[in-house]
Amino acid sequence: MDDIDALFAADGPLARAFEGYRVRQPQVEMARRVTQAIRERGTVVLEAGTGVGKTAAYLVPALLEGGKVIVSTGTKTLQDQLFHRDLPAVRAALAVPVSIALLKGRANYVCHHHLARAEQEAMLASKQEVRDLRQVARFAELSKTGDKAECATVPETATIWQRVTSTRDNCLGGECPSFTDCFVLKARKQAQDADVVVVNHHLFFADLMLREEGVSSLLPSAQTVIFDEAHQLTDTATLFFGETVSSSQLLELCRDALAEGMTEARDATNWPTALAPLERATRELRLCFGPQQQKFAAVQLPDPAAFATALAKLRDALSEVSELLGSQAERGPGLAQLHRRANELEQRLARWNTPERDDEPELCWVDVMASSIQLHRTPISVAELFRRQRLGPDGDEPEADPAEADDDASLAAGNLDAEPDESSPDDDRPAPKQAWIFTSATLAVKQNFSHFTRDLGLDDAACHAWASPFDYPQQSLLYVPDGIPEPSHPGHTDAVVDAALPLLRANRGRAFVLCTSLRAVERAAQRLREAFEAAGDEIIVLQQGQMARGQLLDRFRAAGNAVLVGSQSFWEGVDVRGEALSLVVIDKLPFTPPDDPVLAKRLELLAKEGGNPFMEHQVPQAIISLKQGAGRLIRGETDRGVLMIGDTRLITKHYGKRIWQSLPPMRRSRVEADAVAFLLNAEPATTDAASSDVNEAAA
Repeated sequence: MDDIDALFAADGPLARAFEGYRVRQPQVEMARRVTQAIRERGTVVLEAGTGVGKTAAYLVPALLEGGKVIVSTGTKTLQDQLFHRDLPAVRAALAVPVSIALLKGRANYVCHHHLARAEQEAMLASKQEVRDLRQVARFAELSKTGDKAECATVPETATIWQRVTSTRDNCLGGECPSFTDCFVLKARKQAQDADVVVVNHHLFFADLMLREEGVSSLLPSAQTVIFDEAHQLTDTATLFFGETVSSSQLLELCRDALAEGMTEARDATNWPTALAPLERATRELRLCFGPQQQKFAAVQLPDPAAFATALAKLRDALSEVSELLGSQAERGPGLAQLHRRANELEQRLARWNTPERDDEPELCWVDVMASSIQLHRTPISVAELFRRQRLGPDGDEPEADPAEADDDASLAAGNLDAEPDESSPDDDRPAPKQAWIFTSATLAVKQNFSHFTRDLGLDDAACHAWASPFDYPQQSLLYVPDGIPEPSHPGHTDAVVDAALPLLRANRGRAFVLCTSLRAVERAAQRLREAFEAAGDEIIVLQQGQMARGQLLDRFRAAGNAVLVGSQSFWEGVDVRGEALSLVVIDKLPFTPPDDPVLAKRLELLAKEGGNPFMEHQVPQAIISLKQGAGRLIRGETDRGVLMIGDTRLITKHYGKRIWQSLPPMRRSRVEADAVAFLLNAEPATTDAASSDVNEAAA
């Protein structure tokens, strides 16, 4: 490990390459742990607080000793930052001849086949789509990558991209006439040839399914796999290992079948008439429920008889369409691929709500949205499924298809110790043939990683944590207002906004208001606008949904007097440094809504096993989310600000102490004047007493 110390030393290559570089001992220690895991082909879970420098801590060992490396991120923002900024900078500092590649999902690349079909169909929705289509066609002729992010003349949010990109469902694969020119295949080829590949979590799990499509997978060839923003993995893995049939998929099947049928087999049938029953049955399934958006477990449907009738009608209509497509499949690759799509949807519908196996708890449930519906079949635990993907059934690389491995999986509990227990009866368990590094700023609850490792079956992982080097007692203050009603009270959002107004005015905006629901976002933004307008305050209110997230953040930074009101997408992956953001308001503790059927089933099983569902699952999950939201405030050594949490349960409930003790060690107060004084850079007069008040009340 002497090499690591030299690389991160004050006179080392990193210090020479980066202006203002300082030796951070936690960063050096983390780099040592990553190096050890790479050399031993081990598994490590590493929490590094903001400011530790975790990116360089894993990139340096990975570039020098990692062999073929996959780096997976939770957000596209970090993916782009790694590829375009961090990786090239560290590579240049180390002067190592390492090739790198950025691999995105299919929806980011122009598809020659779908572009040609869009040009032929002439079924565009607007004149803007017509103009955009011309620009995309010109871009596709000149581009080497086909990456829509490089098409400067058409915004990434333009609706035309849905028509000129492919999905896993509608890709023709090797039968596509443009197969050899495929931008997706070219990107994958570059990724397979590169030493380091940057992907995102969704794409990583999708890669496990590439063998189904006859494309070589990246995973078996990698010696090192690194997950940054690893706290998101459980949710992503759950999506991957589950199955979904949506009304959108069915209606898209009808749309594509109509276009392909009219082009390749116009004489086979009256295509609009043949597809109409499936379209009608799809919409009637949604009409089984009222107008409100809601979620139901299959065993808790409000009118199961009506739903069963509508579902049977849908299955019959889909079967007829599948039979029609099968009869015409030989007339073209598009029709053959549509037949495969229809057949796969038939099989998923047939599997939905079949009796679950005792050794593989899963849940069938319905997600009813405003104008669509989704039928989900979700594993309650992904621990054993993910373990098998990491290690293989006998310690070898996975050979079976993930869906087949899914059939005989069983639950596995992760080791709750920070280091693997050498006396464990599982000593003969297989060791990974790759190094697996999981890292994030938010993985542990008071140094306890069991919530994360148990969910992903990481019983073989060594766990370590390093706190942020920032001086939180001097740089920040945690403020919990008094007198705010319980979060369930209908006036809670208004009360939080009213309590935040003096701080927002003292700070002249420059704040995030982070809410736990879109309804709260709407109400908070409305009340803020009304309050600022009535008082003549020159403070701008920006609301999630007004424009794309990146545009909102650009406007927020440029304004200098704005309040940005947002929900989950702004709790993480957002970096606003300096005085531009010095106040973060969180409306309430981010517990998962109780109407989530998957969560309810997980809690039920945990209780049956003798556990405490609330303290062992819900509280740790809320802590991880809260730490992410709170992490928006202090992003650098000179940042300063107030974190306001409008939820008195942090003080009044027995679990509140566990929650706030998991946050960075900020000063604490319940006095409005202290928070205002801190924002005005004055010394709070009652910090000690208020801090004592918080300690005593929480205890």
